[in-house]
Amino acid sequence: MIIPPKINIGDKIGIVAPARKITSDLLDPAIDILRSWGLEVVLGSFIFEEDNQFSGTIHQRTISFQKMLDDPSINAVLCARGGYGTVQLIDKIDFTILTENPKWIIGYSDITVLHSHLNKIGLSSLHATMPINFISNSKKSLNSLKKSLFGHQNIIKFQPHSKNQYGRVNAEIVGGNLSILYSLLGSNSDVDTDGKILFIEDLDEYLYHIDRMVISMKRNRKFVNLKAMIIGEMSHMNDNDIPFGKTIEEIIIEHVKEYNFPLCFGFPCGHLDDNRSLRLGSKSVLEINENGCILLQN
Repeated sequence: MIIPPKINIGDKIGIVAPARKITSDLLDPAIDILRSWGLEVVLGSFIFEEDNQFSGTIHQRTISFQKMLDDPSINAVLCARGGYGTVQLIDKIDFTILTENPKWIIGYSDITVLHSHLNKIGLSSLHATMPINFISNSKKSLNSLKKSLFGHQNIIKFQPHSKNQYGRVNAEIVGGNLSILYSLLGSNSDVDTDGKILFIEDLDEYLYHIDRMVISMKRNRKFVNLKAMIIGEMSHMNDNDIPFGKTIEEIIIEHVKEYNFPLCFGFPCGHLDDNRSLRLGSKSVLEINENGCILLQN
C-alpha cells in the first residue's frame, strides 16, 4: 500500500466538489481554518458551477478533479462535500500520475467511492471531515484531520459499549459509508476486506435497508477473513410504521456472530460533529476491552 507523504506548512491543498454543489459562503470558514494551519488553498476549476443538484456537469467535475490529481504543486486534495455524484466520475478519472506522485485524497460519505477505488489500486486515503462541516465540527474532529495530514500519530479513544466483542488486532483499515460500499459490490471499486479491519457508518437509512446491505456484504464474502469490524455513527436511522424489531447493533451482530472477530460500536466517525479522521489503507492497532476502545495509527 502506498502511503502519501505528510504535508508541511506552506504546502498547497486543493478543494474540489465531485458531487453536490457548494457556494462560497459555505466554503469560506473552512478556507480560513486551512490558512490558519499554514496551508495555501487552491480552489478547483468549476467549483461553484451548478448543474441541477451537482457542482457542474460530469465533464466539468471530472476535469476539475483530474487537474488536482495531476498538478505536482498540489500536496493534498480535499473534497468540499458529499451528497451524490462521485460515482459518475470514477471510471473517467486517470489515477496514473497520482500513484506515481501520491497525495492525500480527503473526505467521507459519498467520497467513499474514491476511498474504495484508491484502496483497490494500492493507495491510502483519508476518511475525514469536509469543508462544509468545518464550522460545526468539534475541535477534536478538526485536530484529528490536522494531525493526520501533518503526519502526527493519530489516536482515537472511545467509550465501551455493551455489545462490543473484545480483542486486539493490527491490520489495515478499509471502508466508509455502508450505502456506498453496498452500491460498489461487484464493480472494480469493490472494497477488499481480506485480512483487514472494516469500518462502516451511515446516515438516514431504514433499519430494513441496513439489514439488506449487511446481508449483501456477507453474501459477497466481505466478512469471511475480516480481522475486526468498527461501527461508526449510524445517524438518524428510520423505521416503518410496523417496526423492524431490531436495533442497529442487533442487526449487525446477527449477521457477523459466526465469525467471532473483534467488533466495536460507537466509533466517533461519520455523520456527526465529532467526526475523527481515519487513514484508510494504513496499518492500525485496534484494541477493544471492558474499559473501552482505542485505535492507534502512526
